Amino acid sequence: MRAFIFPGQGSQSVGMGKTLAETSPAARAVLEEVDAALGQSLARLMAEGPADELTLTENAQPAIMANAIATLRAAGIDLAGKARFVAGHSLGEYTALCAAGTFDLTTTARLLKTRGLAMQAAVPVGDGAMAALLGADLAVAQAVVDAAAQGEVCAVANDNDPSQVVISGSKAAVERALEIAKEKGAKRAILLPVSAPFHCALMQPAADAMAGALAGVAMAPPAVPLYANVTAEPVESVDTIRELLIEQVTGIVRWRESVANMAAAGVTHFVEFGGKVLGPMVKRIAPDAQVTNVVTMDDIDALVKEI
Repeated sequence: MRAFIFPGQGSQSVGMGKTLAETSPAARAVLEEVDAALGQSLARLMAEGPADELTLTENAQPAIMANAIATLRAAGIDLAGKARFVAGHSLGEYTALCAAGTFDLTTTARLLKTRGLAMQAAVPVGDGAMAALLGADLAVAQAVVDAAAQGEVCAVANDNDPSQVVISGSKAAVERALEIAKEKGAKRAILLPVSAPFHCALMQPAADAMAGALAGVAMAPPAVPLYANVTAEPVESVDTIRELLIEQVTGIVRWRESVANMAAAGVTHFVEFGGKVLGPMVKRIAPDAQVTNVVTMDDIDALVKEI
């Protein structure tokens, strides 16, 4: 049994999508549709940079989605016939829903542009921070943020795998957490080069913006169930998906639990489209699972032959 999974922010790189678009008409059509939806040449930015502009949240989010969907469509795979579930990390949840037919491509691109702008605008630059706790599990991370908050926002943002948890919040609280993490046994605690504190209560203005954006869009039930970030459980109801996408902006990404629950449900093969970020996490969560990363045309050709 397979699950198709889709990466989140941080997986962008200059050159992404370029060879796909040159080689596959289906991939090129994806990038052209996204450009038209956004009224900008995102495909050129993806192919040529500059890197600092591509890394901007408002560009990185639709770019990562476009690249993953281009990869999937270049493969020409019938998702419902080849995958039992879909899942995505943070913004990757929108990609997963696009792949499963809940949102069309144009809608997905516009939602992610709105989401990126709203998340960036929610907190003034410099007021928030995020940090990765390495060699720490969820229980340790929760103890760290509880001790570090001291009346400010400090929360677990991403429970990525058994040895990597990301925290988020006000800058002072996250900086306190760096020292506390070492005292509580984390191997390393490092600030992340991000422009905003994602997946914590400081993102409430962005959650409100997404509530408005999602209220008016057409949605269809996904072709296969989505394992949702905030519940780590499968969901198919359109109304529930909408609510969870809003909650996701401020809520924890329960990736470790999602993968573990998919494995417990019988998934033995995880296929990551458009990146190589989630695969290593999956192997740390479900060591016996097969993981395939699909990024290049050679990867696509190998996958098509395999499945």
